[in-house]
Amino acid sequence: MDQHKLYRTIQMLGEAEFRTEEQLISHVLEHILQNEQIHIRGARLWRLEISTGTYRLVRQYGEMDSIDKNFRIRVLEYPLFLHLPRKGTIVGKETNAYLLKRGIKIFSATGVGEIVQWKGHALYPYVIAITSAFVRREMMYTLNIISTALTSVLRNRRVESKARLLEQDLDKARQIQASILPEHEMKFHFYDVYGISLPDRIVGGDFFDYLQASGDKQRLGVVIGDAASKGIPAAAQALYASGALRMGVEYQTKIGSLITRLNQLVNKTFTPEHFISMVYAELSTSDKGLVIYVNAGHSNPIILRAETNEVDTLPATGQIIGPFPRESYHSEFTVLHRGDVMLLYTDGIVEASNERGEMYGEERLIQMLKQHKKRTPRELCQFILEEVQLFSKMAEYADDKTLVAIRRSR
Repeated sequence: MDQHKLYRTIQMLGEAEFRTEEQLISHVLEHILQNEQIHIRGARLWRLEISTGTYRLVRQYGEMDSIDKNFRIRVLEYPLFLHLPRKGTIVGKETNAYLLKRGIKIFSATGVGEIVQWKGHALYPYVIAITSAFVRREMMYTLNIISTALTSVLRNRRVESKARLLEQDLDKARQIQASILPEHEMKFHFYDVYGISLPDRIVGGDFFDYLQASGDKQRLGVVIGDAASKGIPAAAQALYASGALRMGVEYQTKIGSLITRLNQLVNKTFTPEHFISMVYAELSTSDKGLVIYVNAGHSNPIILRAETNEVDTLPATGQIIGPFPRESYHSEFTVLHRGDVMLLYTDGIVEASNERGEMYGEERLIQMLKQHKKRTPRELCQFILEEVQLFSKMAEYADDKTLVAIRRSR
């Protein structure tokens, strides 16, 4: 039989739905046995059982004396199994007394599946042994094709299965991350707030949140954070930190104490390289526009003053969260006057690079803030993100990008 045609036939047979690998191999063998161009009297399918160090007979085909169901042969007592990974296909004389009684004297065998290790020995997970009236070179070619094609089919099935599981996990991770992000827009007293987060991957480590204790309408916490790792690990950190903050806010703890406690929890839960930077800013209903904040090693928030068009920044009041368990975070304050805009952002904004390696930088961000200072927080964030995306569209490296804009409207 044409080798390429046989290979393609096995590939196509393997595309059908099967519950187990064993069912797939059995289906292929049954089809091959029916092919008149392949002169096989019978075949046996053996499956490796790691726990017992044996190969168990799981299927028998063709015109042969019946072999006891679940008959087993110990690996170390049957050299064929040990030689197959080195030789691929073997022709040999039967040595097992029981199989000799069943009429098997000469056989050909090949391995199927990706090699596994057992007590220092390389073994195939499946072995196909065939019995024919005589063994020709063409039969060896046929067995080699069966081994190669079936192994490829099994590998592809496993890759596709892992991909489906990964896709399901990513969907769940995406849903979980979406659940910790609030609605983009928030109206609080005389403040308009808008936040948006764009993960570089399906999920990311950036997050923002609006926090209020139950029954407390006098204060609103606005938080933005960035977990140092990437992908799902970063999303897990973000979820952990966001959940801890939500719980802490319910106790109406002072901001400095809240972040200090969060730092201790993150230190106990994650390794030092998995740190978090964060800004927590608390707005109130005070007509004076008082804003109390803690900056835990995060990018400095920018405040554009409406009256003077000058810029203030809110520098760090403590180190990054996680690596330093004894760090004590203290709060500072600023005042937002009518028309002032405060912009909180993650480093994915200012560190976005173009194809020449130039970073977007804080100066460009400030110019965008000044250019669009009359815009709503929603429009401002959208304009900035659009420009940053265009600026960095040709760059190889990318990071999560998150913005929160707060405007005092009156």
